[in-house]
Amino acid sequence: MKKIIFASFLTILFIASSCSKKEEENEITEPDFVVTLDDEINFFIWKGLKNYYLWEKDVSDLADDRFNNIEELYTYFRNYDSPESTFNNLLFRPGNVDRFSWIVDDYVALENSFQGINTTTGMEFGLKRYQNSNTNVYGYVRYVIPNSSAATEKVKRGMIFSSVNGTQLTDSNFRTLLFGNNSSFSIGLANYNNGNPISNGTTISLTKAEVQENPIAVSKVITEGNKKIGYLMYNQFARNYDGELNAVFNFLKAENVSDLIIDLRYNGGGSITTASYLGSMVTGQFGGQVYSKEVWNEAITKGTPADRFINNFPTKIRNTDNTGNVILEENINSLGLTKVYFIVSGSTASASELVINSLSAYIDVEVVGTTTVGKQVGSITLYDSESLFRNGKNLNPKHTYAMQPIVLEITNKNGENYPNGIVPGTNFTGINLAEDVGDLGVLGERSDPLLDRTLTYILTGKKTFGKNKASFVNTEEIFNSKLATPASNNMFTDFK
Repeated sequence: MKKIIFASFLTILFIASSCSKKEEENEITEPDFVVTLDDEINFFIWKGLKNYYLWEKDVSDLADDRFNNIEELYTYFRNYDSPESTFNNLLFRPGNVDRFSWIVDDYVALENSFQGINTTTGMEFGLKRYQNSNTNVYGYVRYVIPNSSAATEKVKRGMIFSSVNGTQLTDSNFRTLLFGNNSSFSIGLANYNNGNPISNGTTISLTKAEVQENPIAVSKVITEGNKKIGYLMYNQFARNYDGELNAVFNFLKAENVSDLIIDLRYNGGGSITTASYLGSMVTGQFGGQVYSKEVWNEAITKGTPADRFINNFPTKIRNTDNTGNVILEENINSLGLTKVYFIVSGSTASASELVINSLSAYIDVEVVGTTTVGKQVGSITLYDSESLFRNGKNLNPKHTYAMQPIVLEITNKNGENYPNGIVPGTNFTGINLAEDVGDLGVLGERSDPLLDRTLTYILTGKKTFGKNKASFVNTEEIFNSKLATPASNNMFTDFK
């Protein structure tokens, strides 16, 4: 007979905040009840969501009185065949209300992904359906990460591929062929043919490896007449590159740029803190004023000082590691601008949208591209430890599951956000223009139609030039390579 002492079955759930609702101790006797690893993982999932999940009050299985004791909880969740199933069944209207919570079975890979380290061929691409088929799919190369297999094999932006290992890509096989456990694959190149690609007989073999991507893809000054226009293509809000991002703005400041274009078309988000740094780099005249506001669940809100949910424009970068040691501290290099231009797409999400939204409450924000994702919510990483954090006591060594549940909604200083996406030319001033997959051009050069249109907009103030809409037919993108990374379209914060 085994006895387990619980400092209140429910109180154990609220170790990271002052959210406990019971304080009495219960002694639970469990005759012949063997606790399995799956039980431990299920309890971690339930405990983490019970503590922090934004919609905790809307999920009946997370209610205070749902289970009378731990054995009842273990038994109930044994009805699910995997931790992923347990997690998904505890979400509030997944795919509808909650579109962005997820769980991983390898938190090391997740942590690496937050830093831009992923197992990849280095070919970043989007996937679209053929115009004349409901099932066939083709890929187009967005860009190539330096020092990767794709770079070595001379894969270029704008290349089209329609097959993998000789098999035509479809909406039912692309995940297995491109994102499966295979360590290598070959792509079959094709000619675009107005959205109905035709194989041209060329194949390229690619190998997956762990690759570090610098999110600062392009940074330069473009001189047009008497204007010096800064251009930054930024692909992830990665904290470990905050110093390099600040150095870019020091360069732009030294060059006395009069205008700035920030290209976030492939940026799915990242750190809320880095997003506030970028906002201060663009401006600088609003130090200490409200940058964004966060809304958490009722239990967290009641147990936390109100100022914890307000993010102000910072004047310094101050980053620490998991143990609290300062790893970067320096003044932010600010441009003091009163207008900024953003390039966006259907892959622009979370922290990218936050920067646009937050700055719009203070300065003139112009947006060129297509409707963004509309991810106005953020998450934290929860681990199976006593405090639910990475550095908490008794981190479970028997598994590497971690959760990234949605824990907050975020707005600008006026309480505004855009859950249906930022729409250039509609809810934001700018130009609605999609990328032409058949004519992508070179990133950072005027051959890139989106950059060219933005530069012309800056120089002339005109939104239309001849035809207002592109002459090509834009089709919906069904997936992209960034979505297959552990970090995906994530916006995260550190709960302190």
